[in-house]
Amino acid sequence: MKVNLPNSLVSYRTRQRLNSFLLYLLFVIIGLIVMFPVLINIFTAFKTGPELMKNSPLALPDSWQFTNIKTAFNMGNMLVGFKNTAILVVVSVLLNTVLGSMTAYTLNRFQFGAKKIIMAMFTVAMVIPFYTTEVSRFQIIKSLGLYDSMSAPLLIYAGTDLLQIFIYLQFIEKISNQLDESAMIDGASYFKIFFRIIFPLLIPASATLAIIKAVDIMNDMYIPYLYMPSKELHTLSTALMTFVGQRASDYGLLSAAILIVLLPTIIIYLLLQKFIFSGITEGAIKG
Repeated sequence: MKVNLPNSLVSYRTRQRLNSFLLYLLFVIIGLIVMFPVLINIFTAFKTGPELMKNSPLALPDSWQFTNIKTAFNMGNMLVGFKNTAILVVVSVLLNTVLGSMTAYTLNRFQFGAKKIIMAMFTVAMVIPFYTTEVSRFQIIKSLGLYDSMSAPLLIYAGTDLLQIFIYLQFIEKISNQLDESAMIDGASYFKIFFRIIFPLLIPASATLAIIKAVDIMNDMYIPYLYMPSKELHTLSTALMTFVGQRASDYGLLSAAILIVLLPTIIIYLLLQKFIFSGITEGAIKG
């Protein structure tokens, strides 16, 4: 038995299908735009010099060879880059997590006159372009004797930002003040309350922010290149400068080096992306 649907219902379903089609089409276009340079880099990394000259950048390699990858790994001294990057990421993330969570706890639990001023300073610091204060920061780092050492970027990366404070504040607001009061009655100090009670409850937020911070540090070239110019201190990102200059025309090696640098970040993001989105979403919704 054939059922005739009202014209209004048919029209509604048609609009829904059209909207879904346009939405998927938009996602496909955005995906292609994002993946276009990545695909060119991947294809270039596995091509020989003659192939790069005669074939289109989007053409697949005639034969997938790993000569460029091996040469770029050795020439860029990537093992040193991995080691220095790992040290920067681990130490910076630990310092940043502890300082950021303690700052948010102080701003949430304590009332003092400079509270609004401190929050305003964090906001202003996010608005002011970083390069306008770079001269002052460079002079401070140099006067402290930290230039050309790993301590310089560690000191810079350890600083907190407004996003971090905001997410931690959202999580701390869900934690009842009665926990603090009960611990204080038992004689616990503020530090003991924070590290024994509050901080364990901030693990989801800390995991989210740690992943974001780690990816940001791994991708940063500016700060390590400026404050750690020595070759023995180069990171994965600054190792790319090895292939710029004398070998600027060797796009195969440069693309291979970029691929080596990209892989750790991509792997970390793909494996841990659910923690990023869940932490941000959970922190943005008050219980």
